[in-house]
Amino acid sequence: MGKPNTPEPIQTANLIQSGTFITGDIQSNGNIRIDGNLTGTVNAGGKVILGSTGVVEGDIICINADIEGRVNGTLLVRELLSLKASSLVNGEITTAKLAIEPGARFSGTCNMDNPASENQPAYAQAELEA
Repeated sequence: MGKPNTPEPIQTANLIQSGTFITGDIQSNGNIRIDGNLTGTVNAGGKVILGSTGVVEGDIICINADIEGRVNGTLLVRELLSLKASSLVNGEITTAKLAIEPGARFSGTCNMDNPASENQPAYAQAELEA
């Protein structure tokens, strides 16, 4: 007897394309990629990828993050934060692990600890308690 022909779930990211300007908060249970401009808070239950053309004026709260663009605000990353060579971050970083490529620019404070649970979204908090 053969295996049922069921498709595997596709892991796609929500996308904010270059040339898009958003003012407001974004909450997602999954991954999100930002290549446009966002003024507000990004709260993701997965990975946040900020492309080289991406700009966030506000906070980023997520599980993992790859930053290539510009952030002016707080980064609260539960696991791994990667600052790529083209990144420019002004603000406060709290993360468990930090990777910084040569050329990345960071101005602010960094706390390498388990991020504060009160700032985690409910679905991320449930993962912490499991």
